[in-house]
Amino acid sequence: MPEVNISPALAVQHHALRQGDATALVYGPDRVSYAEFDAQTATLATLLAAGGVGRGERVTYLGLNSPALLATFLACARLGAVFVPVNHRLTDQETALVLNDCAPAALVVEDGRRKSAALAGQALVLPIGDQPGRPWLPASAADSGSAPAAQPTPLAAGDLAALLYTSGSTGRPKGVMLTQGNLWWNQVNVWSALDCRHDDTTLAVAPMFHIGGLNALTLGTLVRGGTVVVHRSFDAQQCLSDLQTHRVSGLFAVPAMFAALAALPQFAETDFSALRTAVVAGAPVPPSLINRYAQHGVLLQQAWGLTETAPFATYLPPRDTLAKLGSAGLPMPYTELRVVAPNSAGDDAGPDVRGELWVRGPNVTPGYWNSPEATEEAITADGWFRTGDVGYLDDEGYVYVVDRIKDMIITGGENVFPSEVEHVLTDLPGVAEAAVVGRPDDRWGEAVTAFVSLMPGTTEIPSLEGVRAFAGQRLARYKLPTELLIVDRIPRNGTGKMDKPLLRSQLTDRRTAVATR
Repeated sequence: MPEVNISPALAVQHHALRQGDATALVYGPDRVSYAEFDAQTATLATLLAAGGVGRGERVTYLGLNSPALLATFLACARLGAVFVPVNHRLTDQETALVLNDCAPAALVVEDGRRKSAALAGQALVLPIGDQPGRPWLPASAADSGSAPAAQPTPLAAGDLAALLYTSGSTGRPKGVMLTQGNLWWNQVNVWSALDCRHDDTTLAVAPMFHIGGLNALTLGTLVRGGTVVVHRSFDAQQCLSDLQTHRVSGLFAVPAMFAALAALPQFAETDFSALRTAVVAGAPVPPSLINRYAQHGVLLQQAWGLTETAPFATYLPPRDTLAKLGSAGLPMPYTELRVVAPNSAGDDAGPDVRGELWVRGPNVTPGYWNSPEATEEAITADGWFRTGDVGYLDDEGYVYVVDRIKDMIITGGENVFPSEVEHVLTDLPGVAEAAVVGRPDDRWGEAVTAFVSLMPGTTEIPSLEGVRAFAGQRLARYKLPTELLIVDRIPRNGTGKMDKPLLRSQLTDRRTAVATR
C-alpha cells in the first residue's frame, strides 16, 4: 500500500482550486486569497528550483512573521526541501553557526536582514520585501512568469520538513529535525482534542521561527482552509484590537503575551465571544493569570510540549481549566506520556511523585541534525524522548509540569523548583512578574534569588522581609528567597520564556549592577 501524501502545499493548492476567493491570510491592509497565496508559493518554489534547490536540501528564512515566511515553508514542501527558519534575534555570529550547521542551498532574506546574506557563502539568496501593503516576491519573480510552476512533490510521513534550532547546553545550537509526519500528527492531535473548525480565524502573533508560532494552530488552519491573521511581531494593543475586528476563534500565545493583554485598560471591555481556542504554553502559567481571564469569560487552555514534540504533548480542555488549575492536562490523543522516577532504571513514578517527563508518538522528533550523540542521549532505544522537564501525575492522570531539570535549585540538600516560588510571588500585591534563579553559595550550595518587576503605579516597594513573610505562608522555609532584586522588567528570550541564563550572568559578582529602582 503506497504511503499517504500529506503535503501541506497540496492541501493549500486544493483550497485554491475549490475556494480560491476565500481569504487565506490577513497581513495589515492585505487580504490574500487562497488562489493568490498558492500562486505566490508556486512562484517562489519555481525560483528556488531554478536556483538549484532540490529534494532534501535546506532553505533558510531570515525575517519576522509574514506571508513570505509561510510561503517559503510551503515552497519548500512543493520541492521536498527542508525549511529552516532562523531566530531573527540572533547575532550574525549566532546566525553563522546555524547556517554552517545546516548548509543551506538557498536563503530567503527580508530587507532588514540583507546584510546577513553574506553569511550564506555560495548559497542562492532571494531578497524579499517585508512591509504590509507592498509586494514581497523577489524582483526575479517577474522573469519566472513563463517557467512552469513547481507542482507539489508527494510527501510521506518520514520526509524531513523542517529544522528548528534550539540553544544547546554547550552553547552550540541544535537543529531539531521535524518530519512531515511530526507536523501532520500534531495537527491531527489538535483537531482531535481542541475545538478547531475548517473556517477558523487564527491570530498568529507568536514568532514562527519557533514551533509554537508555526504549528500550534497556524499551519493547521491553512491546511484546513481557514484564515490566518499574521502579525510581524507581538503588539498587545494591536492583538487585542484584532481579536475583536477579525472575530478571532483561535489564539496561541505564551503566558507573557496573555499577561500583556490583560494589563491593557481595554481588556475588561473586549468582546472575546468568538475566541473558542485560547491556548497558552511555552512557559509556566501563573494561576492568577488563568483566574483573571476566567473572570472575563475566557477559559485559557494550557498545553505543554517542546520543539521536539511539534509542539504539543499534553492539553487541558476548557472544562478543566479551573477544576485542574495549574495542570497541563492529559496526553494528546496520539501521544504517550510517562513520568520516570528519579534515580531509577526507567521505572514509572507513582501519583504525585515528581520525575522526568518522557514522551513518545508520531509527533516526536527522530533526532537532531548532524548530532547522533545528542540524539542518542535524548531518545531511548524504544522511542521515548527524554524531555528534561520535571513533573508529576495526579491520581486521575493529569500532568503538572514543575520546571526544567536544569533550572532546579539545590540549596542545603533540598530541591527547589523556581516556578513554584514564582507562582507565589506573583500573588504578592503590586508584583507583575517574578523570576527565581539559584546563586552559587559557599554554605548552602545555591541560594534562592528572586527578581521581581512591579505593576505600573505601584508605590510600595516590597522588601525581602515582606516577601519572605508573604511567601512563608505557602512555602517551606528553605524555598524562600534569600535575596530580592527589583527590576524594571524580566528579560525574555525569543520564545517569550524568562531569560534565566541572562539573569544568572548578572549574579556572578555579589555587587553586579542590576537595573533596580
